[in-house]
Amino acid sequence: MIPDDAVERLMESALNIGAACDKENVQQWEVYATQGYGHSLEIEAGRISMASGGGDGGFGIRIVEDGRYGYAHLVDPSSASRAIKQALSIAKRSPSIDGFELPGNESAPKVGGMKDKAILDMGPEDLLEQGDQVLTRVTEIDSRAVAVGGGIGVGAGAGALVTSSGIENGGVHTSHGIGIHVSIDEDEHLTSSYEGESSRSILKDLTASVDKAVHWSQATREKIPGGATEDCPVLMTSGGFSPLFSVVVPSAIKGERLARGESFWSGKMNEIVMANHLTLVDDGLMEGGMSSGSRDDEGVPSRTQTLVDSGRLNGELWSTRDAAKLVAEGKVSSAKSTGSASRGGHTSPPICGCSDLVLSSSDQTLSRDRLIEEMEDGYLVHSVMGAHTANPTSGDFSVTTSTILRIEGGQIIGSLSQAGLSGNMAKALAGRVVLGDSNIRKGSYSTGSMHVPDILLMDGLRINPA
Repeated sequence: MIPDDAVERLMESALNIGAACDKENVQQWEVYATQGYGHSLEIEAGRISMASGGGDGGFGIRIVEDGRYGYAHLVDPSSASRAIKQALSIAKRSPSIDGFELPGNESAPKVGGMKDKAILDMGPEDLLEQGDQVLTRVTEIDSRAVAVGGGIGVGAGAGALVTSSGIENGGVHTSHGIGIHVSIDEDEHLTSSYEGESSRSILKDLTASVDKAVHWSQATREKIPGGATEDCPVLMTSGGFSPLFSVVVPSAIKGERLARGESFWSGKMNEIVMANHLTLVDDGLMEGGMSSGSRDDEGVPSRTQTLVDSGRLNGELWSTRDAAKLVAEGKVSSAKSTGSASRGGHTSPPICGCSDLVLSSSDQTLSRDRLIEEMEDGYLVHSVMGAHTANPTSGDFSVTTSTILRIEGGQIIGSLSQAGLSGNMAKALAGRVVLGDSNIRKGSYSTGSMHVPDILLMDGLRINPA
């Protein structure tokens, strides 16, 4: 899937671009290079509709001159001179940030699990076989069910980072993922569910997402009338909770937002901000972590840092530029990078973001069935729509869900056609909270990966049945 010398070729080109920067007498420079390869197939209306493969990549150049920075990107290294001049031109017109310099070279720990050779050996035929397996599994579980959308993909990416301060870092990472949208349309009644999973290594059970999607399509078919709007306990599965969590919490722990008063935790450092049994860790060194690695995306060594310890806020995330900028503005007395720079690719400079963010509890964690019993009366929500509209400054949110079950006396009595869910994430996490017994990795609306369990929120949520 990926040439054996992909990293070496990227590194050589990055070093050549760096040499061109030196030739232009650039004070400080950074070259970020990526090349991606992959195979994928799409599923539509119960069939494999398309299989494809390909790759893309390029180079990003960040230049710092007297605290000013410019950024340009290119695909062909032969056009480096033009891109360097463009970045220099942008830097000259940018405001100076006192003390802003690119990171120096420090030793970094090794992080395993980034590459699975079995994925590198996969081809289109392997994906087609997996696609057939997925489609067969859908109808095996329920003959009424149809895989109306989704897909399977494998990918490999090579990356390299070279800077004027002597950082030279490169490597290969792999991924294997599935997304499946299942519907059951019978008796003029349509229910559906989407499930997905991804990993740095080959997924051990490709049909696990299929099973979940079919289950939730079945579980929401027994409709009951909606009741009155009420403030009540809500049990959110990891699939329902992670979209909201990923919009508001990663933003709340950024040092820049905390310093500017743009976080619901601003001014609360060393204070209790969550239930006192909850801990929030940003793990940049997680083996096989989708957002982990030996260095962040500007070359600073990664680390594992506890941001909330037993409910108390005691950490924050910084990139190099944000730290220098807020110190220069007098918003904070001191700050430095926490190894928290991330990029969307070679076309953009690094921004501050989380790595693999893990929510855990020191209290006893419970299975989903036990969480339902603990709730007694309330609702179970498995997915939400509109999570991106949540307010990361206040923590307020108002979303809708069509995957919602009514709980009475610790028993599921049926599902609602649709309902509104609103509340405040900061207040909910600071109230009575019970966690499920297993963290599940989920994607994110922001940077990083979310590792969150099922969570029973007892306070501060409102359900408005349709």
